[in-house]
Amino acid sequence: MTDELQTPLGTDPVASPVEAPTHEPSTHASDERPSFIRWVAELVLMVALAFLLATGIRTFIIQPYVIPSGSMIPTIELWDRVIANKFIYRFADVEPGDIVVLDDPTDSVPTLIKRVVAVGGQTIDLVDGTVVIDGAPLDEPYTHGKPSLPQTVTFPYVVPEDSVWVMGDNRTDSQDSRYFGAVPVADVRGKAFFRFWPIDRIGSL
Repeated sequence: MTDELQTPLGTDPVASPVEAPTHEPSTHASDERPSFIRWVAELVLMVALAFLLATGIRTFIIQPYVIPSGSMIPTIELWDRVIANKFIYRFADVEPGDIVVLDDPTDSVPTLIKRVVAVGGQTIDLVDGTVVIDGAPLDEPYTHGKPSLPQTVTFPYVVPEDSVWVMGDNRTDSQDSRYFGAVPVADVRGKAFFRFWPIDRIGSL
């Protein structure tokens, strides 16, 4: 006989139990949802910033205008689209010859577009259809020979300080300072400097 212990016939050593495979919950769907929400939030933010930027540019820097009248023909034709610089007069004075956008003194329309002919302290007179500034006839090729006739204002007229005298280039079809007098510089909203429509007349004014 032997003292060696033997494995009983037909039996095997006990093996470690095999655990069933486990599956972790998928996070794919939950990852997609925050990404989509973040994308929407960023899109809304970008649209809001673009709107604020456009509003700021329009309010303080430049603004497009549609010209609904013929008072500046032929320099600016009916329904032309122009751009006005709205900040230039924060750093510079309004000068004779500037084409400006201004509040309508008669409140007939929101804004007017006219040419500055004289500034504060100058004396303007109309003599035989010619504009005379401080005793000297004004050379105005942009009127194409149309006469500058009086309307309701009495001449000669001294332009008050901090004011401008404006007239339309289409002198026989323009209600301007000859009718309502000089305009405060504070009512000038900007300098028209570029026409962007129609395409065949794109260019500086």
